[in-house]
Amino acid sequence: MSTICIVLPHANSRREELPSISPLLSCMAVSSLNCWAQNVSKALQLYKCKIIKSFPRGMFQGLPEAHHSEITSLILCISQEQLIRMSSQTDKKSCQTEQISTVETAAQSHTSRDAIVQTDQSKDALQDFQQEVQVDYTSLLSFLQRVEDAVIKELNKNWKSHAFDGFEVNWTDQNEAVLCLHTLSYPEAQDQNLQVTSVSWNATGSVVACSYGRLDGGDWSTEKSYVCTWNLDRRGLNPQRPDLVVDVPSSVMCLAFHPSQPSLIAGGLFSGELVVWDTSRTEDPVIWRTGMTDDTHTDPVYQVNWLPDAKHRNNSRLLSVSTDGKILVWREERDGRLALAEGFAMVAQQIPCSTRLKKFVRGEAAVGVTSLSFSHFDHRVFVVGVEGGYSLKCSTAAETLALHPTSSSVPLRAPAELAFSPHGGPVYSVSCSPFHRNLFLSCGTDGQVHLHSMLQTQPLISLQLSKKYLFCVRWSPVRPLVFAAASGEGK
Repeated sequence: MSTICIVLPHANSRREELPSISPLLSCMAVSSLNCWAQNVSKALQLYKCKIIKSFPRGMFQGLPEAHHSEITSLILCISQEQLIRMSSQTDKKSCQTEQISTVETAAQSHTSRDAIVQTDQSKDALQDFQQEVQVDYTSLLSFLQRVEDAVIKELNKNWKSHAFDGFEVNWTDQNEAVLCLHTLSYPEAQDQNLQVTSVSWNATGSVVACSYGRLDGGDWSTEKSYVCTWNLDRRGLNPQRPDLVVDVPSSVMCLAFHPSQPSLIAGGLFSGELVVWDTSRTEDPVIWRTGMTDDTHTDPVYQVNWLPDAKHRNNSRLLSVSTDGKILVWREERDGRLALAEGFAMVAQQIPCSTRLKKFVRGEAAVGVTSLSFSHFDHRVFVVGVEGGYSLKCSTAAETLALHPTSSSVPLRAPAELAFSPHGGPVYSVSCSPFHRNLFLSCGTDGQVHLHSMLQTQPLISLQLSKKYLFCVRWSPVRPLVFAAASGEGK
C-alpha cells in the first residue's frame, strides 16, 4: 500500500494534537514539493480529509537536507485504498454511471538494480583507496638511511666537478655558430708535416687522444708517428703541450679508447699491427701488441673496435679492419700478446649481388674493407664499406669458409650476405642508426651520403653534400633524424 503526502506551509500547532503516523512513514511515496503545494487545496475540497498537524523534523531524514527547512509543516496522509473508495463514492453522487471497478496487477518486471553514478563512490572503494595511499613511514625511513651515504657521495662529486666551470646560462636566442674552445697541437708533429689520422675520447669524456701519421703515402717502414693525449679538465691546460706523448715506429691510422677502462687505448698501424697502450704508465705504455706474424694484416689497419667477450665478461676483444680484405678479432694473452680468436675474409666470388647491381670481378680476389659499423639491435649484424664502392651487410654467425688463400692459424669465414647499390668511388665510412634497426648511412669519394635500408639494395635517399671526398659520417646519438658528415673541404 502506498501513501500520498502533501506538504503544506508551516502552521503552529500543539504537541497533543499529533497522531501516531510512524506506520505510514515506512511506505510513504514522496512527490515533488511543488506538486504537493499546488494540489493541497483541491485535495482538501475533494476528499474532505482530516488534517494531521505538525510532526517532528526527524521524520524527514530520507529527504535532501536543503529541503528540511521547508518541511516543518502539516501533512495530509491519504492511503491509496482510501482514495479509491472516496473517489467511487463521489462518482455515485455526481453522475449516473455505474461503480468503477479496479484491479491491481503486477508489472511485467518487478526486479530492481542499484547503480552508482560516476561522481559517487562506494564505501568499499573509498576504503580500498585509503588503504592504497597509506605510507609505511618505517620502511621509508629505513630506505633513506640506506641510500644516504651514496646520495651524499654523488652530491659531493658533483660539487667538486669542474665540468661546468665558466658555463653561463643564456636565456636569449643563442647563436647557432660552433665555438672553438681549444686548438690542440703537437709542435714536433707539425714540424714533420704529419697529419691527424684519428681522434678518440675516453670513457670519462675528459681526455682526448690524437694520432699523427700520413694519409698521403710515404715510406711507412721508417716514418715515425705519435699518439698524444690531453686532459681538458686539467687546470692550466696548455693546448700545445700534451699530457702524454707516445712515439710509434709506424704511422698510426686509427685509435679507440676502451669503453669502460679510461686509461686503455688501442691503435691500428700502417704496418698492419695492433697495439694497446696504458696511458697511466708513462715509461712503457705498451701492454699488448700483435707483432708481425702470419695472422697479422698485410695492409694498413683503418679501423679498430673494442668488443665484449661473451665467454669472459671482465675481458674485451679487439676487432681490426684492413684493406687486405680481412676482419680479425683478437684476444688478450698474459704474455702481452694479442692472439687471433676468429676472423672473416671478403672475397669477391662469395659476395651475393642483386641482378640490378654491377657484378664484382669474379675470382678469389680480396675485397679491401675500409670501414665497419655494428647494428645497435643485433650484435651479430654489421655493415662494412669496401674500396669497390659497395656497402655490404654481414653476419658474425656465418659458417661458410672463405676462399681467401691464407696461412692463418684460425679458419676465416665469409660473412657477406647482401651488397647494396655502390658509390662512385671507395666507401670511407658507414654508420648504423641507433634508433632504427634497418637503417644505415654510407659516404665516400663521390661526395654523396646514401641512406640505406638493410631490406633493399637501392638507397632510400642520396644526398650530394660535397664536391670533394667525404671521409666520415655518423648518426646523432640523441636525435633520430640528424647525422653529421666531414668533407675534404674542411667542413
